[in-house]
Amino acid sequence: MKDLLTAVLWIAGATFALLAALGVLRMPDVFTRMQASTKASTLGLGCLLAGAAVQLGDFASFIRVASIGAFVLLTTPVAAHVIARASYLADVPVWENTVLDERRRDAEKLAQQAREVDPGDRAHP
Repeated sequence: MKDLLTAVLWIAGATFALLAALGVLRMPDVFTRMQASTKASTLGLGCLLAGAAVQLGDFASFIRVASIGAFVLLTTPVAAHVIARASYLADVPVWENTVLDERRRDAEKLAQQAREVDPGDRAHP
């Protein structure tokens, strides 16, 4: 039973890792590629680590696998956020069919408000 559960987890993990690789190859821009790689590869690695923990079976191995999993779960979202922010601030082009760009919308709203304020209307002390 242990071998069957391990095999299922490893196959699921390998499948998610393959989907992450395909997502990186097939997605149109850096933002969607980043999303595909972080979500699917994290889930894939989680399944692979769970399979390793089941197969090894002892507590020390479980602690090691859980530590690796926790490290990946803590660092992957932070890295994805930093990559997305740096890409956006570097004006990396988004896919032409992107529907919503809230950051650009907010920046345009602030620029419009700044243009509406007339510097000559301010009272000088």
